[in-house]
Amino acid sequence: MSNPSENDKNQKYNKRRRNTKTEAKKAVSNDLIFGLHAIQAALEVPVSRVIEIWLSDERHDSRIIALETAAKKQDIKVHKVPREELDERVPDMQHQGGLARCRPLGNLDETHLFKMLDDLDEPAFLLILDGVQDPHNLGACIRTAEAAGAHAVIAPKDRASSLTNTALKVSSGAAERLPFIQVTNLARVLRELQQNGVWLVGTSGDCDTPLFDADLKGSLAVILGAEGRGIRRLTREHCDQVIYIPMQGGAESLNVSVAAGVCLFEAARQRAIAST
Repeated sequence: MSNPSENDKNQKYNKRRRNTKTEAKKAVSNDLIFGLHAIQAALEVPVSRVIEIWLSDERHDSRIIALETAAKKQDIKVHKVPREELDERVPDMQHQGGLARCRPLGNLDETHLFKMLDDLDEPAFLLILDGVQDPHNLGACIRTAEAAGAHAVIAPKDRASSLTNTALKVSSGAAERLPFIQVTNLARVLRELQQNGVWLVGTSGDCDTPLFDADLKGSLAVILGAEGRGIRRLTREHCDQVIYIPMQGGAESLNVSVAAGVCLFEAARQRAIAST
């Protein structure tokens, strides 16, 4: 029989799992963001979607003051509340003493994607996530994609994470600036991208071309698969090229956000050389 401390631990663990699963099902219309960096980023875009902010009355540091100052400039109401109230609003989440209610991010789809491509004055640079379900990984991939200079992140609507609160927080503000486009039929979008001159490069451990031998300089979409499963068979069939990341040691694979960083920054390096 388990002792009370073990039972308490199990209950907390199961509660955390339930909350994570519930959040993963929430759509992009979720109107709460938490974490000081995420809130600051939402305030810094040209047209902020922040409606009101709650801050812990225990914090009086420079980050809190900066948020209050930015909110005041935009006439956004700030509530100073006990930390326990924030804990109740977003249980089991690392809110860092800040929570904001926002207008939802717009739902971007195939129409927005191809309009964006038409408006580009440089070769397209895209990250496609084929079924990434963990919102932490999605947020990290969006952050990495923005840092590498990508124009958008694309993912299917089904069996994949949407922009949950966690994804928004982990992106550290990148999701406020970089388009995240969810598509109904990924295979169809891949065909249309090819018709628009975008070179599709998939990633897999069972292929013969190492990343550093691939030409990634033109219009490009890097495709990464779900955690543990990789890209799906139909997705792979649409790729113009499939590459692998050379690795040493005993690791069999990389976390998807780490793999995204390796591939995207190699592409960014090649593109920078080509533009000089």
